[in-house]
Amino acid sequence: MSFTRLSPDDFLISADSVTAGAWTGNIPTLTNFNTSSVQVASTSGNYYLNVYQTGSTQTAAEIQFNIAFGDAAGSGSLLYDPGINGKSFTSTVYGQWQNIVLGDENSQFVFGGVTPVTQSFYAISIERSKYKGNIFPGTLDLLIQSSSTGGNFDLRLTDNSNDVSTTVFNEAGRVFQIVSGSAGKAVGPGATPSDAVANGMTASGSYGLFLPDIGTIILNATALNLESSGGGVGLSTLYNSNTADNNPATLYNAMSASSNFTLNSQENITSDFVFVRAKNSQFNYSENPSFISGSTGEVLYNNFINAPQTFITTIGLYNDENELLAVAKLSKPLIKDFTKEALVRVKLDF
Repeated sequence: MSFTRLSPDDFLISADSVTAGAWTGNIPTLTNFNTSSVQVASTSGNYYLNVYQTGSTQTAAEIQFNIAFGDAAGSGSLLYDPGINGKSFTSTVYGQWQNIVLGDENSQFVFGGVTPVTQSFYAISIERSKYKGNIFPGTLDLLIQSSSTGGNFDLRLTDNSNDVSTTVFNEAGRVFQIVSGSAGKAVGPGATPSDAVANGMTASGSYGLFLPDIGTIILNATALNLESSGGGVGLSTLYNSNTADNNPATLYNAMSASSNFTLNSQENITSDFVFVRAKNSQFNYSENPSFISGSTGEVLYNNFINAPQTFITTIGLYNDENELLAVAKLSKPLIKDFTKEALVRVKLDF
């Protein structure tokens, strides 16, 4: 075995961004929406609604995302204890996302510079196994069917990542506003069902927050509840006290009716390239014991003295303690003698 020390010039680090569809089979657009009656009836059904790409009882069924509804006052769901107001499933959901996104239980959600009086939202969480490093900003395309008076349209939502020059960060990483538009750009005034909507937002602020680093979409319930004249879809979110209003199903029905939810995932793959060089004077002799006489220590074959030739098959990368860190196998043996030099590029992905 022969060794040679690598120099700093032998290393190169490169980073590539790889994108793929966020849904099962790397499909970018989800058009079929299904739920599970078993999950709805279970304890978890009090908190969120799982959505599948096919019937939940089918073998190929996989959870694509889930929908939860959070309300600061605990409205829209049963109370844990009828004698304690405001403590319910929806208040728990609100508090969880408040900690994850805002990092402060005393902070309120702000959408497009507007703090809604009614602190409530829908949280769409993409199944973690469906995306790699994060969701790719600018690929969100979500249609929500309007049920408001005189609606009859699909509200198209995207993030405003291609409209902003400075990225905003919070406790959950990057945060973008969700606006009406497409491909990461908001529409202009008058391009939505209402002339009152400017830059893809409503009088209640943006339609929500897009959090690509944790695969989450927070939808502003107040904005969605607006009539079509105000830029909403008349979602009819219910805020009854100590009542199972099942708001996640309300949003699910509006999304399912439109049958279009597009997202791409993104992953940054860092590659470490190591250039291993074998000069003409190196690696021409074998250290295999079969070439040496066990009794005299002499080379058994004259050709190996006068015209040595080896075959490079494997490259091992070691640290200064002679610990093997990585192994690279060549696709076929590489002939090496004094008349040849070799350059092998080893790629390490991590």
